[in-house]
Amino acid sequence: MENRLRELRERDSLTQEDLAARVGVSRQTIISLERGKYNPSLTLAYKLARVFGLRIEDVFIFENGKGDE
Repeated sequence: MENRLRELRERDSLTQEDLAARVGVSRQTIISLERGKYNPSLTLAYKLARVFGLRIEDVFIFENGKGDE
């Protein structure tokens, strides 16, 4: 699953640490998400989307059939 976290975070001038603090996770979690190494829980995806004032679908792009399970 791809995401726009880095783009959105930079747009809003947030550091990885800032974003992590806002959603209650570690900076390492944000790094893993941005690199596509980790898919968030629904709760975390919702929190992240709310930080940017967007819907989950506007932040996370699910590409069906590309090995996502």
